[in-house]
Amino acid sequence: MFTQFDLDPRLLKALDALLLQTPTDVQLAALPPALKGRDLYLLARTGTGKTLAYLLPMLQRLQDDSSKPLSPRALILVPTRELARQVLAEIAKLARFTYLRADIVTGGEGFKEQAARLRKNPDIVVATTGRALEQMQAGNLELDAVQMLVLDEADRMLDMGFSEDVATLSAQCPTERQTLLLSATSGHAGMKTMASRVLHEPEWLELDQVRGGATQVRQQVIPTDDNAHKETLLKWLLKEEGEGKSIVFTNTRAMADRLNGVLRAADLRVYVLHGEKSQEDRKLAVERFKQGGGGVLVATDVAARGLDIDQLDRVINFDMPRSGDDYLHRIGRTGRAEHEGLAVSLVAPHEWNLMSSIERYLRWQFERRIIKPLAGSFKGPKKVKASGKPASSKKRKSADKGSKTAKAAKKPAAKRKPSNKVPKGQVVASGDGLAPPRKRQ
Repeated sequence: MFTQFDLDPRLLKALDALLLQTPTDVQLAALPPALKGRDLYLLARTGTGKTLAYLLPMLQRLQDDSSKPLSPRALILVPTRELARQVLAEIAKLARFTYLRADIVTGGEGFKEQAARLRKNPDIVVATTGRALEQMQAGNLELDAVQMLVLDEADRMLDMGFSEDVATLSAQCPTERQTLLLSATSGHAGMKTMASRVLHEPEWLELDQVRGGATQVRQQVIPTDDNAHKETLLKWLLKEEGEGKSIVFTNTRAMADRLNGVLRAADLRVYVLHGEKSQEDRKLAVERFKQGGGGVLVATDVAARGLDIDQLDRVINFDMPRSGDDYLHRIGRTGRAEHEGLAVSLVAPHEWNLMSSIERYLRWQFERRIIKPLAGSFKGPKKVKASGKPASSKKRKSADKGSKTAKAAKKPAAKRKPSNKVPKGQVVASGDGLAPPRKRQ
């Protein structure tokens, strides 16, 4: 129970209003050191309650603090606008009975309008790194009073090339601040470097391992012939088994726009989310998708992190993600908060090796499935290696060719047969006489 922690009564009242009474395992492990003011490195898979694990200590700290600086007392850095809005919404729910205020600083919004809101001195700023750096350099965002710095989804910020921006922003915060670094994936080459730069004697919590652990998401693989076959299967899945809400992931904006047209033509309620959409369009698409009882959100990986959709029923990978970590973040949109979810990947022949590599990385075995009425010619490789990849016959052929060449080299050269041609002007013996010279034809 959250009552076991020494939380402000107004925070406990907000938790009761949200029907949140029992902490997750991640929250049980992270809350005690975070509430004591310790720096924290927290690794846990998506959907395990990491956001609440840092927001409650932050709100508690600000509630206990009586200082009234003219700049933010807490800064939360996130990789995407969608995640920033999601975190801001969670703060509003948890701080509803307090006087604490939060605001957002992201790209895609008016720079001057944001600066005006910052002059109203919010207690907490939730920001993407690029826009936060711009506002700081313009003198609109002061960080000298920050007591708590949170780097949410730090692995994603590294992937997006924001490590130096993060280092610059953190260097502007007081050295005696509390810093929490959170990640959903392990093994990132730059994560320990970032941790050493921003954390001071942290508590390391590597919980609910993302690889090899149990998951509440049922994961299926459906072999496909090509994109046209994928589109046919996708429409069937959404019409025959698509009750509730589904997210369809693509690797490109062009494919997301194409599927928008294909699915709308099939009389499905569809929303699209990708980087070329304006901030207003992206916000509107997510809000409408959340509010409806069902529907389809077609998205690139810009939506793979930060979206928290209540009771999202399934995730469909129209294109296989490029890495195991990207796969984790996609399927992490479903199967959240103890609910079961479904992830379906449509895999073409050229994607099979990638799918097998993701299985090995995660140490999971995906369920193979064939939809009989729509089965294509490709049903998965006939022979596979121990790794799960198709067993190729190219090496065998080259080996056979090499052995034949070797045998030919060992075989003694055949004796040259005498030529039947006779040089001009010569005669040859024939029986008991001489044959006359051949006439020129």
